[in-house]
Amino acid sequence: MRIYYLILFAFSFQVVISQNAQNQIETLDSVVVNAQRIELPFSKNSRSIFIITNEQINKEAATSVAQLLQNVAGIDVRQRGVDGMQADLYIRGGSFDQTLLLIDGMAVADSQTGHHLLNSLPALENIERIEIIKGPAARIFGQNAFTGAINIITKLASENSLKIDATTGSYNHTSVGAQVNSITNNYAQVLQYKRNTSAGYRFNTDFKNDNAFYKSNFNIRKLPIQLLANYGSRKFGANGFYANPNYKDQYEETQTSLVGLSSQFRNKNYTLKSTVFWKRNQDMYLFLRENPTFFRNFHITNNVGATFNSTIKSQAGITGLGVAVSKNYIVSNNLGAHNRFIANVFIEHRFSFDDDKVDITPGVALNYFSDFNFHAFPGIDLGYALSPKMRLYGNLGYTYRIPTYTDLFYSDPATKGNENLKPESAFAQELGLKFNNDSFKVELALFNRNSHNLIDYVKYLPADKWQANNLFRVNSYGLELNSQINFRLFNYNQNLQLGYNYLKDNIKQ
Repeated sequence: MRIYYLILFAFSFQVVISQNAQNQIETLDSVVVNAQRIELPFSKNSRSIFIITNEQINKEAATSVAQLLQNVAGIDVRQRGVDGMQADLYIRGGSFDQTLLLIDGMAVADSQTGHHLLNSLPALENIERIEIIKGPAARIFGQNAFTGAINIITKLASENSLKIDATTGSYNHTSVGAQVNSITNNYAQVLQYKRNTSAGYRFNTDFKNDNAFYKSNFNIRKLPIQLLANYGSRKFGANGFYANPNYKDQYEETQTSLVGLSSQFRNKNYTLKSTVFWKRNQDMYLFLRENPTFFRNFHITNNVGATFNSTIKSQAGITGLGVAVSKNYIVSNNLGAHNRFIANVFIEHRFSFDDDKVDITPGVALNYFSDFNFHAFPGIDLGYALSPKMRLYGNLGYTYRIPTYTDLFYSDPATKGNENLKPESAFAQELGLKFNNDSFKVELALFNRNSHNLIDYVKYLPADKWQANNLFRVNSYGLELNSQINFRLFNYNQNLQLGYNYLKDNIKQ
């Protein structure tokens, strides 16, 4: 048995001049969380959900989503380079392949590898809020939400405006951008382009990052429609990014596109949301930047999908129903040409008792994979309002992750995939307490996760390659604390946030 410890401590002190702290708390309580099947205000949720509001985004000194998420207890962002050029996202000790990222509810997972999760994200100024679900979320979103899910909600245009900005800094760093917000009758749109470049702070760490973002909302016969398009191109020297840190001549280029069209129908007791989307990712890697023929990987993935979610209110409670289908394709000089079809059906129902003081939400996800057959993942959420300001909650459920194409088929002189891998699975439990008033907010959570068939790379003899295998049974448990204090000092509103995370893994082969 091997034991690992991970302790994360996040502390931030912020001064706010224009934002009233009391209004911020009240707004957060009433926010309807999108990162779930059943629409509920933040204050009535019986899960560990952390929201980064637009006001908090504006106050942070972060320049990228990766930097912003680093300040959240329970989240580990491991960056390579600067400006979030390449980063991996971990929740509660899981891997970058075990975290699901969504943009406006559209999953941006890549079937090649989770390394591409943060490749192309909207600029911070175009993000309304970020919703973070910690703990297993397969019952809500399906596979890849093994340890949690993060949903980035982008802004709508609210006024006519034009913004042009340019900055410069050390190591020939430059940033230029332009954004247009336009509102005409019932048609609103946002268009932005940004470019960041740098010569690099050491040998072979130069980069060029281009990002284009477009979002519009309009009505067709009183039916609201939203169109989102996001494109990112990154070219960067990858000195020591992968493999051995002594390999200083690596280089990588990625291109990521996301296009989605969504609509919703809503009345007093019924809501239907539908989305169709297409995501494309292109990845080119060179082991020797100046000698492309020595070792070169080139991959193109496409993911086409559709989701349909409905919420039905009745005297028996609130029912959430969802269907998600997608087709994944990959063409690669290393991994080969493959495709898989994924279908998910979700259902859950929220029962409430004693004037909504007690809530019970059982649910199940039924999933089909063309290369891994059927799986079912049940779970349940429980909540009890101790007072209007304090809530006790608990949940338990099953979660899973199917292997990426890198896990299955990758090959290089030192590493080998495994076509016989099984999906990872886990049974997780959580117990938490939330307290929230105008000046003080705190959440304490205890969690436990029993994982099976975790995938890792091992070799049994010195001459062997590192090969992917289902090796481990891991019991992960820990404690998580998030708190916020709002007060006034020197006639200014102050905001003090404190986060703490303790995690322990017991690993058995």
